[in-house]
Parts: sequence; structure tokens; C-alpha cells
Amino acid sequence: MSATAYVLSPDTYPKPLSVVGVDVTVLASADATNGYEVTLQEGNAGSGPPLHSHPWDECFFVLSGEVEFSFLDQTVKAVPGTMFHLPAGTPHGFQIKQDGSRMLEMTGKGSRSTQMFVGVDREVAHRAPRPEDIPLLLDVLARHDVKVEV
Repeated sequence: MSATAYVLSPDTYPKPLSVVGVDVTVLASADATNGYEVTLQEGNAGSGPPLHSHPWDECFFVLSGEVEFSFLDQTVKAVPGTMFHLPAGTPHGFQIKQDGSRMLEMTGKGSRSTQMFVGVDREVAHRAPRPEDIPLLLDVLARHDVKVEV
């Protein structure tokens, strides 16, 4: 299967998906590109995923606001212009520190992130997870090869 050229502009973006309190707009899925994926992620203070890992590379580029990234044994404050590259299998997570923070997420070949985001949006309540949401959230993540670190 070959990818088809296309252009998206802000007025043609798909509706954002709700994923653990973060709005995720899929700009390029693996199905569309035959490989990598790109999302635009926006959230308010306190939102973001817990420490987790998955079998695909991932890169984040902070566009606005402030995001705190945790990976390996580090926690780093990220301001606009900061980029993080996370090889497949690297435990990582982030918490948005400033309302309206935005970043791009790019994933490598074999990524199932956009499929996972669709599953979370479809099956889990649209809010930051509450204790009663956790079992279903963990199940959806596991179905897409995402392991939450405890």
C-alpha cells in the first residue's frame, strides 16, 4: 500500500480526541503515511499520561506553554522549542504545567499511538482519569502494546 500526498490546515484538522485530559488531533496516522504518525496535543495544567512505555520511537516538540517530562531517571521542564526523543521501550510520561500548552508528537514506524488514542477517546470518559476509569484505561492501553509503569 502506498501513501497519498495530502495537506491539512487548521480549518481542516479532524476533531481532537480526548485522551487522559489532553486533546489529541491526529495530523498523520500510520495508515495515511505508511509509517510515522504526527499528532498535535493540547492540554491544561495537571493533564498528561503517567509513566508508560511502548514498542515504537516517539518524539515531542513543545510549541507553547510548559510541560514537565519524566523519562529514565530524569524530570525535565520543557518550554517552547524543547524537543524530546524517546527510543522504543523507554519509560516516559509528562504533565502539562501551564493551561493551553501545545506540542507536536511524532512517532516512528510500527506506531499504534493514533489507534490507541482513538480507543481511549471512544471507550474512556472524556476527562482526566478518575480511580474508577483506571481498569478500563489500562485495558485499552494494553490492547495497543502500551505498558503503564507502576
